[in-house]
Amino acid sequence: MANIELNHIRHSYLPNPQSKTDYALKEVHHTFEDGGAYALLGPSGCGKTTLLNIISGLLRPSEGDLLFDGVSVRDLPTEARNIAQVFQFPVVYDTMSVYDNLAFPLRNRGVEESVVDETVRHILGIIDLESKAHRKAQGLTADEKQKISLGRGLVRADVNAILFDEPLTVIDPHMKWVLRSQLKHLHKQFGYTMVYVTHDQTEALTFADKVVVMYEGEVVQIGTPDELFQRPQHTFVGYFIGSPGMNVVPCTLEGEGARIGSNVVPLNGVNGVGTGQSLELGVRPEFVTLKPAGEGMPIQVQAVEDVGRYRIVRAKLEDYDFNAIVMEGQEIPENPSAVISAENINLYADSWLVGREG
Repeated sequence: MANIELNHIRHSYLPNPQSKTDYALKEVHHTFEDGGAYALLGPSGCGKTTLLNIISGLLRPSEGDLLFDGVSVRDLPTEARNIAQVFQFPVVYDTMSVYDNLAFPLRNRGVEESVVDETVRHILGIIDLESKAHRKAQGLTADEKQKISLGRGLVRADVNAILFDEPLTVIDPHMKWVLRSQLKHLHKQFGYTMVYVTHDQTEALTFADKVVVMYEGEVVQIGTPDELFQRPQHTFVGYFIGSPGMNVVPCTLEGEGARIGSNVVPLNGVNGVGTGQSLELGVRPEFVTLKPAGEGMPIQVQAVEDVGRYRIVRAKLEDYDFNAIVMEGQEIPENPSAVISAENINLYADSWLVGREG
């Protein structure tokens, strides 16, 4: 395993990039620590696969350096980096059996056959293909082939890192949960450095120790699932994490509070706001309490969605969309008002959290 240092990495697919918008990856300066489990999370086109391919050597960055354990690998080919990579769609040897597909990376490195057999049988159990070990891969379903790809990524114990590029796209929902659990177990057991690309917040939050949230070619926050939920450093993180995402509404400062239309909400300090910045107030729907009219900010209910354990109240606060979560058994007042406490409020200036750590 290795420390993977991204030293001011930038990348453009244009031959002569001139401006910031010409870069698919604007700048990443971070270290994936030896033995860590990371997820690159964001929408399509945000730069996460570009970053993964730079780590693997499929792309050479336009600017910056890439180091494994302090040694630059920027100009090394993929095969010299000792990386295992699992792609979005299955990459298997159709004419080989499932067993031989898994054994191939080990045999190619001259591993003793008894070790090959023990390792392959162990991986077959993990990916639930023991009964098809001697079947040709050509006749398998797409999700079974992807299990082989996953297995090939896990079969070697000597790799610097295992990279996953949305590997569960073709896997059925139940098996997704099983394989995520197995990957997390293997990470804890063997300490692989794992980097997992996904646009699915559930996959990212259940797999990774640290989630790297990307937006428009930039890393906007790196944190634990709890940190991303409690203190989104950027409004995009608030929108993207959670179901529904964080309420974000424009506001202005007034004394020790934030004004939203005719309402003023108390804040815990307002230091760090510059002149002329666009301000927004963010609060999770989970932290909104609905009270009878007159006890908080009046809202207009548009719809109520019952999702079992709780209900999502879709409403308007002034002219802005505003959601609240009401737990099972709690009443929704006829003409509700929204109450939020200062400790559950995040204040954003030009989309960034006021007082953020970096």
